[in-house]
Amino acid sequence: MVESRTSLANISGAVVLAGAGKMGSALLTGWLARGLDPKRLVVIEPYPSDDIRPLADRGIRLNPAAEKISDASALVLAVKPQTFGDAAPALRLLVRSSTLVVSIMAGTTIAMLDMACGGSIVRAMPNTPAAIGRGITVAVAATSVNDKQRAMADALLRATGAVEWIDDEALMDAVTAVSGSGPAYVFLLAEELARAGVSAGLPADLAAKLARETVAGSGELLHRSDLDAATLRRNVTSPGGTTAAALDILMGEQGMKELMTRAVVAATKRSQELAKS
Repeated sequence: MVESRTSLANISGAVVLAGAGKMGSALLTGWLARGLDPKRLVVIEPYPSDDIRPLADRGIRLNPAAEKISDASALVLAVKPQTFGDAAPALRLLVRSSTLVVSIMAGTTIAMLDMACGGSIVRAMPNTPAAIGRGITVAVAATSVNDKQRAMADALLRATGAVEWIDDEALMDAVTAVSGSGPAYVFLLAEELARAGVSAGLPADLAAKLARETVAGSGELLHRSDLDAATLRRNVTSPGGTTAAALDILMGEQGMKELMTRAVVAATKRSQELAKS
């Protein structure tokens, strides 16, 4: 893993954020909280939210003309992949060979980014807990990215949570399937646990609260503990007890192991398809 040696407060040149939707806004919030000078920030967003517009009063440049952005040291691409083709020509005007380009667009390869806008490219996959600073991002750098640019990318991405680096871009499809899509699997667990509680006779509001707090609390315990998930699971399971009875179903034939494997394979395949489209 690359540990960032670059402080956001010390970044020179402008950091341009293209796309200020949920993930782009999470990055922006994290950058400001970690000391990035608002005057160094440029936000390109055709439809800025009510949360974004007031930031102009703090010095952020919102939707300036391309010719007025001559000092971009980093361009962070947080636009939707399906709109990137239309946005790329204007964004390319901001990129020099020395510009760091960080993309968080799913299914968009380094080769595709190089063809569309050039620069020194880092491809990254964050996930939605970034909105509360508890995300995890996996990143891979093109060979043209130097150590200083890699450290800058790490600092920019670390503003929303942990960062892991890989050397093989082909792994990004599986990363997308596990951590990128993973929050939805956890939310589904809470949803179905609540539904099962209702089926067992609990009032719907109580079942929803029990499921929500159990999933959230267990996730926090896993986060704080030095023990792995399997050990924590075994610690909760008394031989012959209620948990063991439930796990006989969840870990049995056609249980969670097979379902999760099939789900991740399906998401990986879809990520591969998106990269080819």
